[in-house]
Amino acid sequence: MKRFLLAASPLLVLALLLVVGQGCGGRDGAIAGASADIQKLMKDRNLNEENVVAALKTYTPTGVHDEYYIFASGGHSGQVIVIGVPSMRILKYIAVFTPEPWQGYGYGDQTTALLRSGDRDGRELNWADTHHPALSETDGTYDGQYLFINDKANARVAVISLEDFTAKQIVFSELLRSDHGAAFVTPNTEYVIESGQYPVPLGGEFVPIEQYQEKYRSAVLFWKFDREKGRIDTAKSFAIELPPYMQDLADSGKLASDGWMFINSLNTEMAFGGNLEGRPPLESGASQNDMDYLHVINWRKAEEVVNAGKFETVAGTRLIRLPTAIEEGLLHFVGEPKSPHGVDVTPDGREIVVSGKLDTHTTVYSFEKIKGLIEQQKYAGKDPFGIPILPFEEAIRGQAEIGLGPLHTQFDGNGYAYTSLFIESAAAKWSLADLKVVEKIPVHYNIGHILVAGGDTVKPDGRYLVAMNKWALDRFGGVGPLLPQNFQLIDIAGEKMQLLADLPIPLGEPHYAQMIKADKIKSVNAYTPIGIDPVTDQVDPYRVVSGEEGIERKADGVHVRMTAVRSHFTPDTIRVKKGDIVHLHLTNVEQAHDATHGFSIAEYNINSSLEPGEHVNITFKADRAGVFPFYCTEFCSALHLEMAGYLLVEP
Repeated sequence: MKRFLLAASPLLVLALLLVVGQGCGGRDGAIAGASADIQKLMKDRNLNEENVVAALKTYTPTGVHDEYYIFASGGHSGQVIVIGVPSMRILKYIAVFTPEPWQGYGYGDQTTALLRSGDRDGRELNWADTHHPALSETDGTYDGQYLFINDKANARVAVISLEDFTAKQIVFSELLRSDHGAAFVTPNTEYVIESGQYPVPLGGEFVPIEQYQEKYRSAVLFWKFDREKGRIDTAKSFAIELPPYMQDLADSGKLASDGWMFINSLNTEMAFGGNLEGRPPLESGASQNDMDYLHVINWRKAEEVVNAGKFETVAGTRLIRLPTAIEEGLLHFVGEPKSPHGVDVTPDGREIVVSGKLDTHTTVYSFEKIKGLIEQQKYAGKDPFGIPILPFEEAIRGQAEIGLGPLHTQFDGNGYAYTSLFIESAAAKWSLADLKVVEKIPVHYNIGHILVAGGDTVKPDGRYLVAMNKWALDRFGGVGPLLPQNFQLIDIAGEKMQLLADLPIPLGEPHYAQMIKADKIKSVNAYTPIGIDPVTDQVDPYRVVSGEEGIERKADGVHVRMTAVRSHFTPDTIRVKKGDIVHLHLTNVEQAHDATHGFSIAEYNINSSLEPGEHVNITFKADRAGVFPFYCTEFCSALHLEMAGYLLVEP
């Protein structure tokens, strides 16, 4: 019976437990008792059978690992959220653009330098608005090696290694002041794509807003990724100048459309607001035209144009100017329903799905038709900047009547697409074959992005869908007027979609996420050899091994070589003079799984996390005389409280 129960479907197990007859002792009696207990629990908690089935589908016993990872943007936190599925447990926040005390991110020399490498115009940036994570891909499928994330607020892109779930690099170009079509990768992660959102004068100089059409521009950046080094190579990266429309989301072509990419846009009106200066508000000025422009870009040919030297260097970035992009046939437009917010390439790469926020349809474009029109140079006209516009009716296969407020689309690999409906607060399942809706499921509330496991790759795993809802309203207990967002896990493997679980996200407003099979992630348990700097992935030159600890006064200050091991620091007494520059070189010499230590000095704003084998450098000025305890901030052993010492700063 036990083996049968394990193999049976959750619904069958439930049915057995609920309808089992009067047991006459032994195993049957135990089952009958369990059934009675379950029925009592259901009654006490006002649960129905569907609730229990959902619980069975998501319950993950202790010690059992999740089948999938979700990597979600952390919104205003500037971080990335890692979530297990089906448990919907938050597993980690990955620190990226903002200080994060638990991980010591932004409190030691190495991570502070990384954080500060993203500063712009000499101003420290300690917040970000992360929007779109992108997993690295090989042949159009997630390979589990790297993750990229953008900062919409400050137009930055970061590289994260999934070997240790740690940020490695932050890059930006002065061409952009904001981005939205980022980060997205080409099918073999040749490039990480970042496209701007709000046009500015390229390079950041001041130009009066009244010269918007003449002097303001946008751009799409192709950050060259060096997989061997695990870093973006800025010297081999390039950009294409774009008109002053507001570029929105982006997606790379794949298979049939490999070598191409697509970007939504809005505000073809080129409105720029001024509601106290006699002009209409920006949002109404930007919503006048019936159509905006889908940008169709041949990035592989653009790469050839750059290699041929047909670019200018602007603000330190190789830039293909707009006239060159037009002359070389790199950029074409095709109309799309007004105010679009979502462009998604089907798994076979043959079609592109676009939704307009102010339309009730999703529009399905044929890449074969688009390419044919480009080859024939069959245009419906040109935009004010001379960019050729393809005829809309001849570029599409058709439109699906989806519902109110369609936004983003994902695919399940079984011929179905799923589109979020913001106004309806629902997710629509529709057939790619006949463009008909087959089912809708309500969500709570105002869904934005949508997520299917592998749903933007060539091989989706159509088992789960996640609704990334902007509002929670009554879903959780009251916590004041600022409420969390709500992720809802939905089972899409059966005949009918089923809502399984809610997950409040109390960190910021997440936007996009990707879901990958957990067995593709090969993370390490410790840094080896001992003394690794996680930012460089190299042995730090100041690493300390047991027996080499010490304190030495040099011309540039006092160097303290320290090791951490359960349950003491060596040395545990540090003597310096007021005014000394102190260089702490700390190495966790343990290799045991989960043997993390912390290091904190009272009142000096020093806090570090030392994972097994990690080395951290911390530089500070001992500018206050006194006695300052330091201690391990991670409960590491029975003698954790004794893992402490003193910094003595003599007058």
